[in-house]
Amino acid sequence: MRRTAIGFLAGAALTYFADPLRGRRRRAIVRDKFTAALHDTGNLLEKACRDSWNRTQGVAASAASLCKRDDADETILVERVRSAIGHAVSHPHAINVFAGGNGQITLEGPVLRHELDYLLKRVESVRGVREVINRLAIYAEPGDVSSLQGGVNRRALSEFAQERWNPSLRVASATAAGAALYSSIRNDGPLGWIGAIGGAALLTRAVVNKPFRQIVGIDRCAVSFEKAIHIHAPVEEVYGYWSNFENFPRFMTHLKEVRSLENGRSHWVAAGPGGVSIPWDAEITEQRENQVLAWTSVSGSLVRTAGRVRFDKDSDGSTRVTLRMSYCPPAGALGHAVACLFGADPKSEIDDDLVRLKSLLEVGKTRAHGTPVTRQQVPVAHGNQQPQQVW
Repeated sequence: MRRTAIGFLAGAALTYFADPLRGRRRRAIVRDKFTAALHDTGNLLEKACRDSWNRTQGVAASAASLCKRDDADETILVERVRSAIGHAVSHPHAINVFAGGNGQITLEGPVLRHELDYLLKRVESVRGVREVINRLAIYAEPGDVSSLQGGVNRRALSEFAQERWNPSLRVASATAAGAALYSSIRNDGPLGWIGAIGGAALLTRAVVNKPFRQIVGIDRCAVSFEKAIHIHAPVEEVYGYWSNFENFPRFMTHLKEVRSLENGRSHWVAAGPGGVSIPWDAEITEQRENQVLAWTSVSGSLVRTAGRVRFDKDSDGSTRVTLRMSYCPPAGALGHAVACLFGADPKSEIDDDLVRLKSLLEVGKTRAHGTPVTRQQVPVAHGNQQPQQVW
């Protein structure tokens, strides 16, 4: 069954890339992506080698220090303790540290109850500390204690629990994942499927270098980017063309349909990988004529997106358009990676769309969906029309 699925995917990919009309462009996109991936892999391996060497030296130095008696002076010992406190509690500056000689450390100040045990454990493990005197004021909640307001949880996490893995861990995980995938291909039955799924998941985590919740689109938007372009046209004209959002599908090839809804909302349909339609609804969050347009997708939309477009007038009368955008497609970063492979992700499509808009305003014509588009076919928005989002 697994071999049948692999054969089906291989056949679908062959059909997609051998298309007589668009196959050449698709193959070029994959070739460029592959070249970039090779370059990134080389850089990652170089970083992993340096990281591994530095960590090895650190472990060796730590092991050597265990065999030595540490008689550091009080000033150095206090600084070591303060460094450990900074990694143990959310309000390190609220704690005062005093050295009493012969490795004795006294702690004073307010601390939250759930951080106390970990704090004492970290201080006791500091090299040179032989005794810890606890004079801390313990609070279950910050309450009205000024020094306990705000703060960020600083408790140390394991390397696997970090949001971003270090280069050594990424390379080691990717190697283990590749071995698991190779072994699963040769092993039929449930164990083969389990190995394949686990190996694919670990390989994805190592390559993307993002938490699993973000990879699958459960937590936060997976992709953020910024684009800018100079258009030799007055800012009022650029803003007016951008504001007529229902005309976007005429020169933005990734869009199939845009239509207005009630209460300032709009409905959008984009072309996803393989021509699949991806719909969502959006609403304006900020609007200043000839200056700014900002938007966000409404709750429950298939695609979660938000962004901001700024229009700045240059000294020569041209306009600088700056787009900042974040979006979380179906399946999160994994879905974005698949879309990138087939050249259907907003991050790559928006480049072509901005160039088409530039050509439309500067030359008076462009080409989209395989047909010419003139300036007259994309009218400027009327003053009473509410502009909407670009994606």
